[in-house]
Amino acid sequence: MSGLPDRPVTPRRLRIAVLNRIFDPAGGGAERYSIALVEQLAQRHEIHVFAQQIRHHAPGVTYHLIAMPLRKPRWLNQLWYATATWWATRRGFDIVHSHENTWHGQVQTVHVLPVKYNLFHGRTGLRRLLAWAKVWSSPRLLSYLGLERLRFSARSGRRVVVTSASLGETLASTYPGTAAETRVITPGVVLPEALTTEAKKRAARQQLGLPPEGRCLLLVGNDYRKKGLGTLLRVLRDLPADVVLAVVGNPGQIPVFERQAQAEGVAGRVFFLGSLQDVAPAYCAADCLVHPTLEDTFAMVVLEAMAHGLPVVVSSAAYCGISSLLSHGADALLLDDPRDAAHLAGTLNQVLADESLRQQLGGQARAFASRYQWPDIARQQEAVYFSSLAAEQG
Repeated sequence: MSGLPDRPVTPRRLRIAVLNRIFDPAGGGAERYSIALVEQLAQRHEIHVFAQQIRHHAPGVTYHLIAMPLRKPRWLNQLWYATATWWATRRGFDIVHSHENTWHGQVQTVHVLPVKYNLFHGRTGLRRLLAWAKVWSSPRLLSYLGLERLRFSARSGRRVVVTSASLGETLASTYPGTAAETRVITPGVVLPEALTTEAKKRAARQQLGLPPEGRCLLLVGNDYRKKGLGTLLRVLRDLPADVVLAVVGNPGQIPVFERQAQAEGVAGRVFFLGSLQDVAPAYCAADCLVHPTLEDTFAMVVLEAMAHGLPVVVSSAAYCGISSLLSHGADALLLDDPRDAAHLAGTLNQVLADESLRQQLGGQARAFASRYQWPDIARQQEAVYFSSLAAEQG
């Protein structure tokens, strides 16, 4: 992975195609990352978005709806999307920037662990042979692996963007040929002009249907299992009775976790808010973001919460990419093992009981987030585009 920044160049207006299957701010961190970059870059360049689901409209952006003849199986739809966008963008663009597993596009932004890594990392001998047998018997896995191999194959001007250094290291170990062409561009934030006041907090809670009094923990994520909600529900019963939990994300998994909340005896203290087009009210309503994730290449929600001045309890760098940038006890409180319910309960009780600690963490969090604002992030992305064009031109 290259540690050197791309050299600045004289900017010119580019015609850029952005490939992102779901262009919806409620889709998740990867989608919000892509959307925020588009909003920034559209101020200086001609941006065309190619997506199958579009719930976003920004001035100066042209949207192209890609048909979805088959929603399932997903691997067939992925092949269709890759083919349709290749055909639509093969001419007329200076840069094709893909956030998807496609074989085309000079700039490829990677948001998740490689398929190959998930299948084969740590497997040797018989276990590796069994993994290959699983691949060869699965059209789905063959398709995903084939697309991924083409995505990272050598080509003139290719640039790979990852959202964290740890993801870059994983990608380099899985596809060594990408190392020299990889750049780290983290997510960014729009920093609220002012910290949340008590009046604003009460208004946000009323808007979301949360109790006006007491203390509120917040978890944001579409995959509740991976984000550690199961552990957090077990912990909630060991926290003071006035503490409630607000959960934002894909409603598809809500019934399973409603049943767990009922079994844990905390159902009346858990509020499932579903997907929100704008998560800002949830950050305003909360007293602390809890993110005991088992796997996050960055965790954009942590940065967003910090921008709102929220204290954050988050998994360590072994589980969460942003944590490699954080200092335990200064910017946030880090969890060595997010599955350790006793440690999580102790950490949350510490934060909830100490207002001065919450204020200290919140102030440091906002200062940290101020170093990752979207205009600066967009300039980094812009430099990657010009670096790619320069390499293509020799």
